Amino acid sequence: MDSASRRGWRTLDIVVGAVVAVAFGIVFLGWNVVNDLTGPLFAFLKPAQAILYGVWLLPGVLVGLIIRRPGAAFLGGFVSAAVSVMLGSPYGVDALISGAIQGGGAELGFAIGLYRFWNLPFAMLAGGLAGAAAAIHDVIVYYPDTGPGFWTVYAVAAIVSGVVVAGIGSWLLLRALAAGPRRRPVIFYHGEFDAERRAARRDTLLRAGAFGEAVSPGELLALVRTALQSA
Repeated sequence: MDSASRRGWRTLDIVVGAVVAVAFGIVFLGWNVVNDLTGPLFAFLKPAQAILYGVWLLPGVLVGLIIRRPGAAFLGGFVSAAVSVMLGSPYGVDALISGAIQGGGAELGFAIGLYRFWNLPFAMLAGGLAGAAAAIHDVIVYYPDTGPGFWTVYAVAAIVSGVVVAGIGSWLLLRALAAGPRRRPVIFYHGEFDAERRAARRDTLLRAGAFGEAVSPGELLALVRTALQSA
């Protein structure tokens, strides 16, 4: 594990992960509609519609990349699914099961790297495994009588979508957020003086978009000066 992963969870990690997951839980409602409306387009090969799966897999991979701790990908997948259920997901309670399975698949991708690698290849691996986990669940629950041909196409489409949309998409989204347009800088002034815990807090704050953090008036003044100069 990297140094951030070894330090375990903090309240800030849970809040950041939950906010991202909740946002995607709301997005899921719209994507459910898109999935229904595009059904006729895949009438020639119904299992190919699983190519749309990547959006449902995004929060698991993205939250994992942001928080960089064991369990983060699972949190992203499960919480986003829970929010969609509370908002009226047509899949009902099974959406919770799906979210847990998809988040678990993404979690496995980062676990294979021993939670040391948070780069594009492992984001793609996490997305692909999330897609594979989703396909296994759906074939068992929704398509048990369709046959090996259907299962194979469905699984390949879900995995490809997971790799491209959830894996590469999460990576690009994270980079876009970090390099986004200028906005009012946010500086966190806090009282965590322990060097290791402060470093962990700094990592999470910067990934969440903060301009910086400070624990003393001198540091705060220096950050404010820098922010004003770069405005």
